[in-house]
Amino acid sequence: MTRKTASVLVVVAAGLAAGGYYALRPKPSPPQVQTSPISRGDVVESVGATGTLEAVTTVQVGTQVSGIIKALNVDFNSIVHKGQVIAQLDRSLFETQIAQAQANLSRSQADVERFRVELDDARSKLARAEGLAQSQLLPASELEAAQVAVRAAQAQLRSSEAQVTQARASLNQNQVNLDHTIITAPIDGIVIQRAVDVGQTVASSMQAPTLFILAADLTKMKVNANIDEADVGRIRPDQVVRFKVDAFPTDEFVGRVSQIRLQPVVVQNVVTYATVIDVPNPDYKLKPGMTATVTIEIAKRENALRVPNAALRFRPTEDTFVALNLPVPPEMQPRGAGDRASAGTGASGAVLAAEQPAGSGDANASGTQAQGGQGQGQRTGGRRGGSGGGDRGQGGQGNAQMSPEERRKRLQERLAQMSPEERTQTVERMKARGFDVTGLVPADGANAATGAAKGGNATRDANGVPKAATIDALFGPLPVEESNGRVWVYKNNNLQPHRLRLGITDGTMTEVLSGEVESGDPAVTTVVVQQAASSSVGQSPLATGGRRGGGPPGVRNSGGGGGGQPPRGR
Repeated sequence: MTRKTASVLVVVAAGLAAGGYYALRPKPSPPQVQTSPISRGDVVESVGATGTLEAVTTVQVGTQVSGIIKALNVDFNSIVHKGQVIAQLDRSLFETQIAQAQANLSRSQADVERFRVELDDARSKLARAEGLAQSQLLPASELEAAQVAVRAAQAQLRSSEAQVTQARASLNQNQVNLDHTIITAPIDGIVIQRAVDVGQTVASSMQAPTLFILAADLTKMKVNANIDEADVGRIRPDQVVRFKVDAFPTDEFVGRVSQIRLQPVVVQNVVTYATVIDVPNPDYKLKPGMTATVTIEIAKRENALRVPNAALRFRPTEDTFVALNLPVPPEMQPRGAGDRASAGTGASGAVLAAEQPAGSGDANASGTQAQGGQGQGQRTGGRRGGSGGGDRGQGGQGNAQMSPEERRKRLQERLAQMSPEERTQTVERMKARGFDVTGLVPADGANAATGAAKGGNATRDANGVPKAATIDALFGPLPVEESNGRVWVYKNNNLQPHRLRLGITDGTMTEVLSGEVESGDPAVTTVVVQQAASSSVGQSPLATGGRRGGGPPGVRNSGGGGGGQPPRGR
């Protein structure tokens, strides 16, 4: 075989090997678009905490006198009524003290009688001495002695009468101590603790010892929940609370917030505030001391259009569109300096812009708007500064799609959240701009506090300053939570972006206030691109065997984002 023939055979063999490798290698799978449907349902924003169940009213029953427990008439879980005898102390010692006090009283009364007789005798002697002195038959010294004797007898009588009063008071005190040996229930309730037994000696020298603890009414209980300082600002009285206990894991109990206590509790540098929750307990299932896992409803929207938070976190890249054989949308392409300059950066005129008609293009009301009337959709969400600026360039989907009635209602909600001074200043500015403010300002006292409408606790003085019996009545309403977001919908093999106005979130789903999406639209959560997997059969001798990224071999995730809450104000 010649060298030329050998070279030809080597080239042919190499070509056959290469062709076999490319023919036998695994074909790449099409990209997988994972979606989650936009749906309708309830969205509940909540705060979680733990608490302890307690009786609404508990009374510690003690004893004011020392002695030996002679009898116990009740035990744990006994139902007692006000005035019912629940325990007795040994009375013998106190009866002896009463007998001694009665003897002292009798002796003091006898002394009074004796001194009263001596006073009468002294007065008789003084009368005779005065008669003899007038006839000059008695020296002056003897007359003076008779007068002194009368005054001394009067003083002794008053002292004896005081001793009678003292003896009578001592007798009454001993009688009271004897009465206190019989211990009665101060309220109607249930015995939840008994701390003594028959024959035990109790001493009340320094403080009254606790014999029983009575719960007034276990059909009404309370939960003392510890709310973190980061969440306490969203807690308001009368909010709905749902909780569970380990004893009944399948049952859900409902209560309402009644009080947010201002005393902080610091445990390991964690600051919490005690929140009291009123709970009905008609079946006596709940017992004092149980640990409750509490969920406080901050806001709730029923049958709301909602989008998964995972879809709001999805951010496609250019590789995503290339893998799906779709053109890259213009907003994904790098913007020039002119485009960046056209995006608004402020929302200082959020309240005034809410009343502005769509497309009016008032630059003073919208902060820094450079595109005339294209930014009205984002004015109401301007509380995060420039976060809505980029959306102005796209035309917005907020007030531009709202009717005048809806914009006016939104403006009234924002005015209700302001202080009286801020509300007055805002209304004056709106009047200066020619806006109709009729009906926007609430009537006197209508915005005093949430407690004014519910319990009448909050009123206002002549200057409009709210007054209340408790600080809970002065808590203002929670601000309306709104933000901007974007979701990508995959329909007909096409990936389309949609700008949304978002409301509250429960951590999994977020309320959709406005946007061109409907229930059932498939919102993209992630795009998985399958690459050709390496194979030991027919592997190219030039392959390194390595793979990119930190995922499993042959899998590349395009788009998506991290965990946690959806982006707010974007």
